[in-house]
Amino acid sequence: MVRNEIRTTTEVKLLTDLTDEQLLAQALAGDEDAFTALYRRRQGPIFRFALHMSGSTQIAEEVTQDVFIFLLQRGGDYDPARGALGAYLFGVARNYVRRALERSYSDNALSASVDDEAAALMTECDPSEGIARNQTSTAVWKAVLSLPEHYREVVVLCDLQELSYAQAAEAMGCAIGTIRSRLHRAHAMLSKKLHRSAATAPGISGIAARCTS
Repeated sequence: MVRNEIRTTTEVKLLTDLTDEQLLAQALAGDEDAFTALYRRRQGPIFRFALHMSGSTQIAEEVTQDVFIFLLQRGGDYDPARGALGAYLFGVARNYVRRALERSYSDNALSASVDDEAAALMTECDPSEGIARNQTSTAVWKAVLSLPEHYREVVVLCDLQELSYAQAAEAMGCAIGTIRSRLHRAHAMLSKKLHRSAATAPGISGIAARCTS
């Protein structure tokens, strides 16, 4: 199990200059500090990806732990020649999220704490007009979660995690052209959803324009 408390050591700080691939190699050779450094570097993005995909903090925490357990057990299967470790980890996380949703998905995935968690979705789409941040954040959160999974994935990877088309294609195991077309379609769907929300929450239409342009 991934350790609940991550040690702060001089060795870990010195490891921060190494690449993901170098850290993984050292971690697989038994260097716990290398694994700690890699965990610190990649845990946040993996957690946010799982949260954005599932709408569940519990699932996000479980998926993050599962990804790093997998990395310790099966990290030797990773081939640097096929792409960056970060994209590889998103691919692993994607599979775990799917399994978790198959086990526990319900119409109540959007929990009562959505107003607190929704802020994590707001990157470049940060509201600047005189509207309530919570109202707008929740509308975007719900709109993203309501997308079909294959469209939600490209929005999360490309817009929220800021992966390139090539990195997203690697994580999803598909062609770059597929990423482009899905993202275009996802943006159109989000725009419609957010403009509908604007009918009851004035100001969201401006957010929709910025998020989907």
